[in-house]
Amino acid sequence: MKPRRSLVFTALLGLAAATSLLLPGNGPGSQGGLGTVKGEESLRTMQRAGGGGHIEMGMGTRGSVTEGAVGIDPTVYLTAWNFNNLPPGERERFYRETPRGDGTLLREYWFHAFEREIEVAPGVFFQAWTYNGQVPGPTIRATEGDRIRIHFRNDAARPHTMHFHGFHPAEMDGSLPSQFVEPGGAFTYEFTAEPFGIHLYHCHSTPLTEHIHKGLYGAFIIDPKTPRERAKELVMMMNGFDTDFDGENEVYAVNSVAFHYMSRPVHVRQGELVRIYLVNILEFDQINSFHLHANFFKEYRTGTSLTPNAFTDIVVMGQAERSILEVRFPHPGSFMFHAHKTEFSELGWMGMFEVEERLEGGTQ
Repeated sequence: MKPRRSLVFTALLGLAAATSLLLPGNGPGSQGGLGTVKGEESLRTMQRAGGGGHIEMGMGTRGSVTEGAVGIDPTVYLTAWNFNNLPPGERERFYRETPRGDGTLLREYWFHAFEREIEVAPGVFFQAWTYNGQVPGPTIRATEGDRIRIHFRNDAARPHTMHFHGFHPAEMDGSLPSQFVEPGGAFTYEFTAEPFGIHLYHCHSTPLTEHIHKGLYGAFIIDPKTPRERAKELVMMMNGFDTDFDGENEVYAVNSVAFHYMSRPVHVRQGELVRIYLVNILEFDQINSFHLHANFFKEYRTGTSLTPNAFTDIVVMGQAERSILEVRFPHPGSFMFHAHKTEFSELGWMGMFEVEERLEGGTQ
């Protein structure tokens, strides 16, 4: 681990009393720096010296981020698609379904890009560029053959677009300068949802690195016409944040908040089918990974086949790679999941599944 990142990690752990930690300039309105650590203690030094249990020494943060600090609770985000997290009346402002003559649906979405500050760890703020005020952006979900229509408005200070992985006409690609939506402008994207799988969308304005890293991305799920087996479904986007703008990430996460699923584990039931829609959108690092403890899962690369590619406990991905993972937990208890690039896990990309015991004679 690099010394600079060690210091940042010590800050993330919130060990103020033990390490004389000082984090100036991280309140609302700050420009996204992590601040500084008083003294020269590194994580390795603190670990050798002892001074705390596992939660203090690398498995979480003290305190929590402000409610709604990334535009949506990461726990809610796991099962939110097509704005189903919004109450009736509010949802219709952003999403509408219209039946078509061939049995498919016209699915309409209203997206707008704007800038806002988000909190990615307790007291750690980041100046983000967002779709609808959240990072990741809202999850879009359709069935293969549905018609997608997205009304996009740019309320930000820079040109932005929406670029979708999947099939669409060239004029809907959102990647060329002629397709950039200028500040105050609008564009309607329309195409047929295909092929089935787990995809993503992101801004394709230049510089592309900045537009992706700042938060302009989201998941795009296309279900096959014949539904997959019923399951508990979860959306996980592996991401990170360069909070001091040096071209390296200081915070890593799933769904934007460091260690969120350590303090708020993902609850599943023993024996039930759990389906994870996993996307890597990490910038600045060449690879990311997902490892599940004490269990194996079936992996469907890009989700475009109904036959699994592997039965394993770890997957490695480059940016924009994605997979559907399916797992049944045979045992109750707490099971960790994290990046097996250990630096990433120690800087926030770590969580827990809490598997509830199956009741005798049936399911819970």
